[in-house]
Amino acid sequence: MMRAAAVLVTLAGPALGLDLIEVPSGQPVTLQDVIWNQPGPAGLTARFRFIAPEIARDGGHIDFDTAAADMDHLCETYALPRVTTITGPRPAQVVISLSDIPVEFGVVTPEATQFFEAYSITEGVCEWEPF
Repeated sequence: MMRAAAVLVTLAGPALGLDLIEVPSGQPVTLQDVIWNQPGPAGLTARFRFIAPEIARDGGHIDFDTAAADMDHLCETYALPRVTTITGPRPAQVVISLSDIPVEFGVVTPEATQFFEAYSITEGVCEWEPF
């Protein structure tokens, strides 16, 4: 029996000129990486990790409520099209995270501001789940 392995897809960050992803707040958001097939509380989880400098504690102007609307949008318009078109096991949950600076997955980075939201995929839409 073959077991699914976690796959980390690392992409060039915003400093390397990666395209900005549009979000409702208008803040500049770029994709840091995607971690596929990682176990989570609801089964396989796909984590889409974004850089959003405007959420910074010092100097940022985007609060959590505004960022939450951006994360909802990122799930629907960015993550959902990618998880529903993959072959193989589909994740049961999508986690969208925003960080003001790039952070290594699983490493405590107290200087970073980070926001997270979890979603299940229900009938082709992202359904917010309490984290």
